[in-house]
Amino acid sequence: MKKSINSQQTLSPFDGRAFEERGYVVLRGLLEPAVVAGVRDEMARLVDGLAAGLVEAGTIPHGFHDEPLETRMIRLYERNLDQAPKHFRENLHLKGLFPLFFHARLLDVVAQILGPEIRLYPNYTARPKLPEWSGTEVLWHQDGGYTAKLNGGAEEAVTNMRMVNVWTPLVPARVVNGCMQFVPGSHRLGVVAHEQREHYLEIAPLALKPHLPNAISIEVDPGDVVLFHNLLFHCGLPNHAKTIRWSLDWRYQDATQPTQRPQRGHMARSARSPTTVVRSAEEWARLTFI
Repeated sequence: MKKSINSQQTLSPFDGRAFEERGYVVLRGLLEPAVVAGVRDEMARLVDGLAAGLVEAGTIPHGFHDEPLETRMIRLYERNLDQAPKHFRENLHLKGLFPLFFHARLLDVVAQILGPEIRLYPNYTARPKLPEWSGTEVLWHQDGGYTAKLNGGAEEAVTNMRMVNVWTPLVPARVVNGCMQFVPGSHRLGVVAHEQREHYLEIAPLALKPHLPNAISIEVDPGDVVLFHNLLFHCGLPNHAKTIRWSLDWRYQDATQPTQRPQRGHMARSARSPTTVVRSAEEWARLTFI
């Protein structure tokens, strides 16, 4: 039986040794309720836009405005699931996302890992994991595997990237609704082979199978934040609940390094060039995914 980390356990605010050894830490209750509520409000507005487009196109008769965030997209796309968005990315320059991506206490922790020059990496995503749909089931992978693919297999450059991945749920994340799983310590294996599947990359079977017995489920609540290494083996389990598992994931990088992507991201902290840092929700909303 796979082990589980659940929301009843209390961990220290930040355990740097655990992050180095296991490749992840869970920070319980780091985000204030107002921050989580603000992000939920922005997700609800994104769904409003989807609903309006579907109604205008004649795909659905009305926008199901009485449905909560946890179920509304299910109703919107129940007859055309293949058209449901798997994620939101370039449209996350919204005022309510600034307190999340530029959260001071979170950046304090990240600075302990990366140092004073911190970039919000150009890969920040909101994910509505719909029930029983493979389109939002994220397979076992390393984020570095995607970066290596973008760079023609430049494994050494990816291995040397100094990054911290961040994940937080907007609803309780449990095994039944598709919480994440990690293989502790797998970040020490370097970049392993990945294979293309229908929706996502997946770690090649020979590289993955020996490590699956060590997989652990990460059950967390809104307000909790998970930090993990760019090379950690991780996946998102299938959602077998009747509601959507909403979550956000983003990354911070040592800004003295290149992103290994066409985009350059946005500065979150800088001792060398403080004027380059995004300072307000209004400024964040004026910027774009670059």
